[in-house]
Amino acid sequence: MSKKTDNSKLIEDKLYPLGHTDDVEYSFTAEKGLTEGLVRKISSLKKEPEWMLEIRLKAYKKYLEMKMPTWGGDLSPIDFDDIRYYIKPKNQEAKTWAEVPEAIKNTFEKIGVPEAERELLAGVKSQYDSEVVYGSLKKALSEKGVIFLSMD
Repeated sequence: MSKKTDNSKLIEDKLYPLGHTDDVEYSFTAEKGLTEGLVRKISSLKKEPEWMLEIRLKAYKKYLEMKMPTWGGDLSPIDFDDIRYYIKPKNQEAKTWAEVPEAIKNTFEKIGVPEAERELLAGVKSQYDSEVVYGSLKKALSEKGVIFLSMD
């Protein structure tokens, strides 16, 4: 399902102007590519029950059997073996926006999430890399009995 390409050259040549990196510490960075071993490792790191691992392994097997779609845009340049499928920041999920690490807040700024939109995010979950980094619940939702639970 993959075709080798070197996308790092695009970023170096500034052909992809949205590319950037952040100075964030990670407790785990997966090797590039997706394997059954990595699926098992992710499940183990997340301390998932056996039934969740089985769902992940079934999905991985299906992924291996799938052919690249021929409808829509051309996906053939994507090198699926050059992707890190799981990266876990060291920081735990913040309960308030003030607790979110500055480097992660700066990412929202870099990708153009305006201040007003960030305030709207104050009642939802915000994901950075592979993990939720911020989650809170607006009072209006809480009063109506709405709850958000982690899937981990």
